[in-house]
Amino acid sequence: MRPSTARIAAGLRETAPGIAAVVLLFLIWEGICRGFAIRPFLLPAPSLVFAQTLAAWPVVLKHTWATLGTVLLGFAASVAISLPLAMLIVSSRALAAALYPLLVITQSIPKVALAPILIVALGANELPRVIVTFLVAFFPLVVGTVAGLMATPPELIELGRACRAGRLQELLRIRLPFAIPFVFGGLKVAAALAVVGAVVAEFVGAEAGLGYLIQTSMAFFKTPLAFGAVIVLAVMGILLFQAVALTERLLFPWSSGAAPPGAGL
Repeated sequence: MRPSTARIAAGLRETAPGIAAVVLLFLIWEGICRGFAIRPFLLPAPSLVFAQTLAAWPVVLKHTWATLGTVLLGFAASVAISLPLAMLIVSSRALAAALYPLLVITQSIPKVALAPILIVALGANELPRVIVTFLVAFFPLVVGTVAGLMATPPELIELGRACRAGRLQELLRIRLPFAIPFVFGGLKVAAALAVVGAVVAEFVGAEAGLGYLIQTSMAFFKTPLAFGAVIVLAVMGILLFQAVALTERLLFPWSSGAAPPGAGL
């Protein structure tokens, strides 16, 4: 069997249990709705959800693109700010003591309470929604990166200092490569949380997006369409998570475990 075919077969074996579990969940859901004759506006059957979502697909697609844009912008901002911030925290104990309380404060404030304030201050546009998405997504990435940078074995640090490596070289050439698994762990969590942040912001103030679609659908008792939007959000989060995992597998196979040590020798 060719290596590529073997990898595909291994990937199918890994994903098959998850797919089977999701299919089983939908079958049970369908059976409960039909067996107990539950009214659609309370709990619609999956078949009705899919039918009404497909019937309104152009509208759903428009709102999906709006939410995806907010998610990607907020996620990109979290990556651009979190990695340098984590390096600053590791490089100085004084900065760590000053910044960590501020980071905790940003996570202690409920984003639902903060979103209306941002909308009043910045206007009802895309910027407040991106800021809320960023605030939800960046914290696990900062914490994960700091944990990875601090987990570098002391002997590697001493070896670098013995070779006269400066503080910046120590961060970029010793600590950062060792922290790659931690960074991508934080990126996976941040990718999933970015979807949550975007929807929270859309609930508070938006004229487009899946959060807005859920609100308007429930206002008119279109529960199947609201469930369809929730399923689209779940798929979006899964795809973003898998995109980060694929990036790690392609760029750093030694980090993801896709290639054993010494495989390229």
